[in-house]
Amino acid sequence: MANLIRVGMADYKVGRAPSVLISYGLGSCIGISLYDPQTKIGGLLHIMLPDSTQARASDNPAKFADTGLPLMLNDVISMGASRSRLVAKIAGGAQMFAFSNATDIMRVGTRNAETVKKILQKMGIRLIAEDTGGNYGRTVQIDLSNGVYKVKTIDRGEKEI
Repeated sequence: MANLIRVGMADYKVGRAPSVLISYGLGSCIGISLYDPQTKIGGLLHIMLPDSTQARASDNPAKFADTGLPLMLNDVISMGASRSRLVAKIAGGAQMFAFSNATDIMRVGTRNAETVKKILQKMGIRLIAEDTGGNYGRTVQIDLSNGVYKVKTIDRGEKEI
């Protein structure tokens, strides 16, 4: 029986099969999974913002892509995952509210997705699937037994990426 592990906002968890990591209510936030298919070790990070240097001081590095991703990467490697085998999947990054005078700073979802992709590329981790953008929320989960990343939405159903 799978062990369901909840990942809160601005949080991450790591584990191994048969655990399932789940995070609810991604709007402009991004849910990033890292997974090693050989060891069946992985993690799920729920980031809120792209860059810790552009925010007020925060004692929670998991809130930001630039500080949360390296932490989760270190944890999955310390559990026995191989960096060279890790693959990433991402979902979220929605534009939840429409602004007639939207500036770039208001496009948090888009900025989150772009930043996550750049960081993964810099880390040498392949992004193999994504479901980002739109104007709707998502709940995501990764099954560490097989690497299946499910994206659930209210009006658009559920899909695997």
